[in-house]
Amino acid sequence: MHDERRLDGNAAGGLLAEVFPFEMTVARCTCARCGKVEQIGALLLYGGAMGAVLRCPTCDHALIRIARIRGQYWLDLQGVRALRLDGRRIAGAAQPA
Repeated sequence: MHDERRLDGNAAGGLLAEVFPFEMTVARCTCARCGKVEQIGALLLYGGAMGAVLRCPTCDHALIRIARIRGQYWLDLQGVRALRLDGRRIAGAAQPA
């Protein structure tokens, strides 16, 4: 059954950009439950006025929860076993020699 509230993780790009100074949708994360590795943009997004939940497309485990409440951000990454950021894609990151 299709849930009208579900989008792909790319739709969370704007909210993630408010917190992280680089493109987070291309970061790769490992699901703490099933071990699947996916780009954040490939996760399943469930969002609302207060924030978003990004879920694993394989096992539906909640990987990332982010909320914006009265000018503060709450970020829960306990569903992510590991988060890998490509230094070449992070704006302003120093490049190794």
